[in-house]
Amino acid sequence: MQDFWDSPAGRYLKTWETAQMETLVADVFGFHALQLGLTELDTLAANRMPHRWCAVKNPVDVAHGAKVGQAQLVCEPSALPFPEASLDLVVMPHTLELHPDPHAVLREAARVLVPEGRVVICGLNPNSLWAWRYRSSAPKSGLVLPQVQELIGYWRLRDWLKLLDFEIERGGFGCYLPQLSHEDWMRRLSFMDRLGPKWWPILGAVYFVTAVKRVHGMRLIEPKRQKVRKTAAVRLPVAHKHPTPERRSTRT
Repeated sequence: MQDFWDSPAGRYLKTWETAQMETLVADVFGFHALQLGLTELDTLAANRMPHRWCAVKNPVDVAHGAKVGQAQLVCEPSALPFPEASLDLVVMPHTLELHPDPHAVLREAARVLVPEGRVVICGLNPNSLWAWRYRSSAPKSGLVLPQVQELIGYWRLRDWLKLLDFEIERGGFGCYLPQLSHEDWMRRLSFMDRLGPKWWPILGAVYFVTAVKRVHGMRLIEPKRQKVRKTAAVRLPVAHKHPTPERRSTRT
């Protein structure tokens, strides 16, 4: 994994994803946030929640993630050590495609999120030049993100999230340059990042999705307001300063 992040393509991908994460998580408020995997990316650096964790599956990854500013956890992504509805934000940078059971990981994220909590996911786009490189000679050359189990498409992921009662909030693509081993060539082709969003927007090498967990039938409980009892109006005798003289009876 470290060889990939040290390559020109790895640095290019890391720069784009770091910039996106700073925008996506900066305004997500709450108390507890979790990053699942890839300690090489500090996805929660721009977030201001007081409690932040980074969970890894392999204990060896803890040493590589010492630079990450969150507490480190060693656990299985599909079995998180958090109670139900206890996290406000879960960030998964390439977590689903690096795990043999992405459905279980996504269900576990839905379990630990509070209602109205958010999940942010990054993944490699199967319809891109990087995916073509991955399917051909990339596994032999080691240029593509290693240890990938399965490439999950953008629209396919949206369907999975909707089945788990998530509402898609944002989504987008990026990194339109081909995956090359020479940084000079990547600089020469930098114009593709300017033209990509306009001419071939869904062919970016990587995508992101932000979704909100919705709970049907839930309503916010407002504070109970005490009703002020209205008193009935009662007629009271009023003493006049100049009383009205009594009428004299007329004798007939």
